[in-house]
Amino acid sequence: MATLESLHFDNGFARLPEAYYSRVCPTPVPGPYLVCYSPEALALLDLDPGEMARPELIETLAGNRLLPGMDTLAALYAGHQFGHYVPQLGDGRAILLGEVRNAKGEGWEVQIKGGGRTPYSRGGDGRAVLRSSIREFLCSEAMHALGIPTTRALAIVGSDHPVYREDEETAALVTRLAPSFVRFGSFEVFYYRNQVEPIRQLADYVIARYYPELADLADPYPEFLRQVALRTAELMAQWQAVGFSHGVMNTDNMSILGLTLDYGPFGFLDAFDPGFICNHSDTGGRYAFDQQPDVAAWNLTKLAQALVPLMSVETASQAIGDYPQAFGRAYLGRMQAKLGLAPGDDTVSLIMDVLQLLAQNRVDYTIFMRRLCDFDSTAGALNAPLRDLFIDRAAFDAWAARYGAALRRQGSQDTERAPAQRRVNPKYILRNHLAETAIRRAADQRDYSEIERLRRLLTRPYDEQPEFETYAAEPPDWARTIEVSCSS
Repeated sequence: MATLESLHFDNGFARLPEAYYSRVCPTPVPGPYLVCYSPEALALLDLDPGEMARPELIETLAGNRLLPGMDTLAALYAGHQFGHYVPQLGDGRAILLGEVRNAKGEGWEVQIKGGGRTPYSRGGDGRAVLRSSIREFLCSEAMHALGIPTTRALAIVGSDHPVYREDEETAALVTRLAPSFVRFGSFEVFYYRNQVEPIRQLADYVIARYYPELADLADPYPEFLRQVALRTAELMAQWQAVGFSHGVMNTDNMSILGLTLDYGPFGFLDAFDPGFICNHSDTGGRYAFDQQPDVAAWNLTKLAQALVPLMSVETASQAIGDYPQAFGRAYLGRMQAKLGLAPGDDTVSLIMDVLQLLAQNRVDYTIFMRRLCDFDSTAGALNAPLRDLFIDRAAFDAWAARYGAALRRQGSQDTERAPAQRRVNPKYILRNHLAETAIRRAADQRDYSEIERLRRLLTRPYDEQPEFETYAAEPPDWARTIEVSCSS
């Protein structure tokens, strides 16, 4: 296992010309202290867990102390925010410390969010607050445990330094890890500046580093765009199947690697609501839950447009043309697995009809899908634990009869189907009220134990954990008043 001093840095992005970033040092914070960390993320850097007890590491994660080989910078990008192009965004409060090459040869970029002002802060202070940092830390690691591609969160470092949002809060920094933080907007900024060569050079860099199988093609750019579209389709299918709503699907928040990127006002569905809006700032509902697949398609058109200098408009359009079918196949496959169904004539209607029933009856999505794992397919079985979730029980009975009949026709055996369904239907998700409880204890009492409890729980979302049964229950009434916005 590595020590802090033995970390090997290999900063690929920093070797690109400075057109892509600005070199900037983090602004130190006073009195940094460790709030929490992820052993699983720490292992990606080969770091010995004992290193987390060292003040030197805390100072490093706070941006107060730089290690040899670090090359700190803030990346430049633009993006379409809520449908409108913003010509220059960039890392306004995130600073890339460097890239660590682990023993497997994997490169992990190490970024701190909340490291202070950068040239892209646009009047902001460049800081992050404890509230939003806890949400990002927990959700990054929870999404990974769910099997959904995501950036990772290594640690939160806190400070008593005041930060002003709606009220005075305390500062915090999240250490984020990813193979790359390049996003759709990284290409858009140069397209709108009519700078073709930076587009080509960035595309060559991304292809060589992250799509090496395309490097030997005579014209790799169309296939690169197609691969990004396919990864995005798979990611959207995973979000929709698990009931995750991102909240701010601007093009600058879309990863070129198909990762879930930039956790702000996210939310998991409680009562199933296709039009669920998790972002209080999204007054028009642009990024509502049921809009996410179409928004991703729209965002891909903006990426395709940015890459048009490297190919024709027709070629770019064809490259992203497989997205709708790819999303449909991926989503259907995941929903079939969640319901334990094989492809069949009535499979699609069973899926669509039960989602409509869930919406009409305001049934908790995660609880329903988990209880469905124990569905009794015997003709005439009551299935009371599921039935009791519905107001319109006659409608559920009708659907359940069709579902049971389909399972029997397919030769499905309940004892074999149940464990397979439990592997794809989580029992535990990061509900907003769970995160809020951890935030309140941390902010009011400096009690970080609930963050660690949730982190441990959510690393095993598909397992029965009887000691945490209450964490799988429906949200309490007070949870309805929780609001998250772009400042969260």
